[in-house]
Amino acid sequence: MVVRCGGATLTIRHIVRNFTLLILASGLGGCGFLPVSGPSAAAIRSQAATTMPYALVRLTPEAVQILDRYAPHDLAGKFVSHEPPPFIRFGVGDVVAVTIFEAAAGGLFIPAEAGVRPGNFVTLPDQTVDNDGNISVPYAGLIKAAGRTNVQIQREIVAKIRNRAIDPQVIVSLSSQRTSLISVMGEVNTPVRYAAAAAGARDRITDALTRAGGIKGQGYETWVILERNGKRATIPFENLIMDEKNNIFVQPGDRIYVYREQQQFIAFGASGQQGEFPFNAWRINLAEAVAKAGGLVDGQANPGSVFLYRREPKAVAARLGVDVSRFPGDLVPIIFSTSFRDPSGYFLATKVQMRNQDIIFVANAEAVEVTKFLVFMNAVVGTAANTETAITGAYAVKASANLH
Repeated sequence: MVVRCGGATLTIRHIVRNFTLLILASGLGGCGFLPVSGPSAAAIRSQAATTMPYALVRLTPEAVQILDRYAPHDLAGKFVSHEPPPFIRFGVGDVVAVTIFEAAAGGLFIPAEAGVRPGNFVTLPDQTVDNDGNISVPYAGLIKAAGRTNVQIQREIVAKIRNRAIDPQVIVSLSSQRTSLISVMGEVNTPVRYAAAAAGARDRITDALTRAGGIKGQGYETWVILERNGKRATIPFENLIMDEKNNIFVQPGDRIYVYREQQQFIAFGASGQQGEFPFNAWRINLAEAVAKAGGLVDGQANPGSVFLYRREPKAVAARLGVDVSRFPGDLVPIIFSTSFRDPSGYFLATKVQMRNQDIIFVANAEAVEVTKFLVFMNAVVGTAANTETAITGAYAVKASANLH
């Protein structure tokens, strides 16, 4: 069949074939033309055409040691005080008891005709630290109490009445503690707010959780937030148990919040399954995570291109050899690469601990992309041939009808 176009004579076969070549050229010229499950290994390594910068780090024994040494979730590093609680300091609203002793009767507080007494002392009525932070002591006036220890208050009272009382001594104590409290709330059996112990007591975080009846859920899905003096840190409950240095002493005013969140990782690409997968354990390593996601798909995966996506603090990234000056903020997006084609790669994978919301991506083998294109090309060529046959047949039927 012949078609005239602008003085040129074209056959239906030429038109269909030219259109087919145009489609094939589009398929070869753009990687977005064929369906894929993610970026190619070459695209990841070249770091080309990305919307945000990232660092690419190969997992080596040295890199694995750095990741283990500087793992996050470290309360001991966030709160540097590892000492027992300090002396309790009084606050507004605390109820204070004051007892004053004199060496003999006939002084300021103990009259000479006191008669039979259990001792030469007087106990003042309990009083609340007022909004200005003061208490009142006869003959001593207003005494600053808020933010001070009982010893400091005792010394000031003695100093103010020394010239009028007979060798005075003073004992100041908390009758009712309403500040310097420790709060434990959230996923615990008995939320509690209790008074911080005096100096020398050694309550740690796990002791505070025990006062609250213990945690409700499984340890591996439980997280603990400690808030102190405007600073906050979060740690898996496991890290309190497994690493003693994280189980620090609680301090007056601490707030402890417990919540449950199953740790999960995400798998994409040529793994056996894609999606979110719970740890269901204290911790899992990279090899276990790949196994949870169904391993690598035989005939599709490139075992030499297994990637782990996560963000690391700048200090850790710098130790891994990353040029951190390219990245704003405190965290650096890093893609760690490892090879399961290398037999030793599995040993390395068992040393890399997974973190919550890590992403594993397994790239396709290059042969898979070639196969996809060949299947696509075969479909296009077959469709073109069918189109040519249909058009030729239609013209033949029309010509036959015109003859009749």
